[in-house]
Amino acid sequence: MTTSRRDRPVALMSLGHACVDVYQGAVAALVPYFVAERAYSYAAASGVVLAASLLSSLVQPLFGVLTDRWAMPWLLPLSALTAGAGVALSGVTGSYALTLAVVAVSGVGVAAYHPEAARVARVVAQGRHTAWAGSPSAATRASPWRPCFAVVATGGLRASPLLVVPALAGAALCAAAVRSAGSGARSEAASAAAGEDDWGSFLRLSGAVVCRSVVFVGLGTFVALYVRERTGGGAAAGTAALFVLYAGGAAGTLVGGRLAERYGRTAVVRRSYALTVPAVAGLVLVPGPPVYLFVALTSAGLYVPFSLHITLGQDFLPRRAGAASGVTLGLAVSVGGLAAPALGALADATSLRSALLPLIALPALGRLLLCGLREPAPQGTAAAERSGPRDPAAR
Repeated sequence: MTTSRRDRPVALMSLGHACVDVYQGAVAALVPYFVAERAYSYAAASGVVLAASLLSSLVQPLFGVLTDRWAMPWLLPLSALTAGAGVALSGVTGSYALTLAVVAVSGVGVAAYHPEAARVARVVAQGRHTAWAGSPSAATRASPWRPCFAVVATGGLRASPLLVVPALAGAALCAAAVRSAGSGARSEAASAAAGEDDWGSFLRLSGAVVCRSVVFVGLGTFVALYVRERTGGGAAAGTAALFVLYAGGAAGTLVGGRLAERYGRTAVVRRSYALTVPAVAGLVLVPGPPVYLFVALTSAGLYVPFSLHITLGQDFLPRRAGAASGVTLGLAVSVGGLAAPALGALADATSLRSALLPLIALPALGRLLLCGLREPAPQGTAAAERSGPRDPAAR
């Protein structure tokens, strides 16, 4: 199957983004190995996730503002390499402090990459908000733990330097995508930035994404350990649960784009949050093998709206697409990592089950924030379209 000249930059950006997104989920996926090989407590292990998220959450909106002002195509390959280098070193550092430092560097790389990448991906997709989500690489992006598990399960944490390989591939693909897109991408982006910024809707969306982030990062950090404890199945049981959590997202990301074309993005996002509430409740409360079904449902509920958050944020702030991407992919997403130490400390003081119980309420809160949210017009549409009828599914 050949790729048309029009779709070539989209394919390259999507594959490059897939490689970099390995590192957005890698640190949480390595937590069970930090616990097993280094005897970290739950709080100490979740502190590693915090280190990867803290600087990322603070600087990613800043990178978004910068990409709105200046063209920085060189930032894509450089940030990809930075993200990979930090994770690659995390398994071979001899001290806890150095581990925190290198994963923080990786977090900065992820932060620098995503605002520019999200904006460029939207531009080269020519406004098709499902082109990125529906690409063949979505399955890879939805399963960031796979290369981590394959490498670390075989060679232990000392094999982590091999995890730099996706970063090398991602840097090359992103450089090729920028060359393929040509100089027209920046002018197209400028012409697309028409319309008025809707800060009220954007802040409500960001609040919902924060709720989603805490649930996703909390489960990504602890679901393997929790399922091992609940089922008594050992390491294999926990690994299977982590597989389901991330692999289920492949279908969720693809389905989200298709459903959005038919029903509208805001309607799909609201229903996804509604699904996530009973799914997380089942995951935490139902014992035995049925837990895997609820992990799969949780994965779908969390992943279906993922790419839709990004394009909605850009369309709510059409004049600040980079900053919007920085928030929806940065501050709002990384806050889950900021909450991870609190969950870890609660788990150390009580139990993992008690620590995960609060996650049931968060998607319900996110759903409330989304009530009545209007479907924005895609970037580049006429102002008349922006003042069209309300989303009929809003309620």
